Amino acid sequence: MQAADWILWNARIYTQDPEQPEAEALAVVGETLAAVGPMEAVRAWQGPRTRVLDLKGATVLPGLIDAHFHLEGYARLQMGVDVDTPTLEEALARVARQAATRPPREWIVGRGWLQERWGRFPTADDLDRVAPAHPVALWARSGHALWVNREAMRRAGVTRDTPDPPGGRIARDAAGEPTGLFFERAIDLIAQIIPEPSVEELAEALYEVLYELATLGLTAVHNFDGPRSFAALQILHARGDLPLRVVQHIPLSALDHALAVGLRTGFGDAWLRIGSVKIFADGALGPRTAWMLEPYEGEPENTGIAYTSPEVMREAAHRATLGGLSLAIHAIGDRANREVLDLFEALRALEAQRGIPPEARRHRIEHAQLVHPADIPRFGALGIVASMQPIHAVSDRPMAERYWGSRCATAYAWRRLKAAGARLAFGSDAPVEPPNPWWGLHAAVVRDGWHPEQALSLTEALEAYTMGPAWAAGLERWQGRLRPGMWADLIVLPEDPFRIPPDALRDLEVLGTMVGGRWVFRKGSHLLD
Repeated sequence: MQAADWILWNARIYTQDPEQPEAEALAVVGETLAAVGPMEAVRAWQGPRTRVLDLKGATVLPGLIDAHFHLEGYARLQMGVDVDTPTLEEALARVARQAATRPPREWIVGRGWLQERWGRFPTADDLDRVAPAHPVALWARSGHALWVNREAMRRAGVTRDTPDPPGGRIARDAAGEPTGLFFERAIDLIAQIIPEPSVEELAEALYEVLYELATLGLTAVHNFDGPRSFAALQILHARGDLPLRVVQHIPLSALDHALAVGLRTGFGDAWLRIGSVKIFADGALGPRTAWMLEPYEGEPENTGIAYTSPEVMREAAHRATLGGLSLAIHAIGDRANREVLDLFEALRALEAQRGIPPEARRHRIEHAQLVHPADIPRFGALGIVASMQPIHAVSDRPMAERYWGSRCATAYAWRRLKAAGARLAFGSDAPVEPPNPWWGLHAAVVRDGWHPEQALSLTEALEAYTMGPAWAAGLERWQGRLRPGMWADLIVLPEDPFRIPPDALRDLEVLGTMVGGRWVFRKGSHLLD
């Protein structure tokens, strides 16, 4: 028997292993768990070079996994102007400060605005008051709308004669002139001309982001940004600098390339591997571009936007699944969710005809924020992962109540989805929301009192932050539990989350994060000295 590298003992360990739900100690050999159980049994793994850590009654949990993250988006948020401000004037003041310190004609970019907080959508006129000589491009918090000034539109060649692209919309005034707002696919008209950092610069920024996530208790993320992000992650991986495990999803725009070189879901290793093909079915609640069965409250002509037509989605889905790639489809509105469920129902029939086992393709719906009551049972029946972000229910509540009205009874419906057999996989959607998983766990359990019948127990919420994402990635044999033979991915907490008031979950801090048997983060505490 090989001696352990680490023994952690005198702890309250929640394993999420039904055969042994709690333990006192565990032993780590290399990157995996060798033993989990009572202290006397684990002590047998001690050797002359074993480092024994007395946790003095601290709590150990499996490492948390964020099932929906935008690593490049979050990194670039740190580089740009934060316009997540209470007032429009404060956002404009931040842009003005940037303009005062940058050479004329240099781009100013940022993210975070939410028109609901400001009482109206912003315009190019607003930005031209404070930065007329700089091209300015500011993404909404959701990422589904872009606010620019006239200099940015001039550089992009956007005029009143520029047509709305399929799946997108340019906001216009009564005279037909663009007002400075671009929705969904129209964003690309501007985004394609904005200079980007080099892949090497991005790699350095991603390293800092991943380390920050480790301090919050995350040991893995599912990344939904594109090829540049993947290239940067490969740089980190090649030099052994990936602090966390990453599942990299593929945008629909790269599907042909992925199929041409034979990439399949699961290709990679324990640290960086291929996930699903990401497709957008619709937009988002904030800009009212989520695709709806019935119009938004107070907007009788608006049922949102079909970002990708059902016909295009079906064709791409068939090619992807027959090529060995699972699907992750963004659907927020109830019409979008129904269309995607219809697609998955037909796809499951095709897979059955081709002899593809149902669990070979871990198909997902990303967000699933509003689902018609008749469609909720279909998640379980079809074996679809509901990849959701609990913090959205808290931040979206005012908008949801205003624009969805009574339909909110099945919005962010974690309890009903779980009861119907859906597998839940939780994340943050950062930078749309803060990446702190404890805020997400608090939202899942408390919901700020909004439709409390949809709340989860802490046990269920933790499963959705551990076992759910592990299953969605096909990694349930290695990740999500603390069991011998599984990866040594764990976190240490000073308090037991099951023995504190639910409202205190939001303030929990992490003492240590271990990934693959290595301490990625250790807080300056006597518990880990």
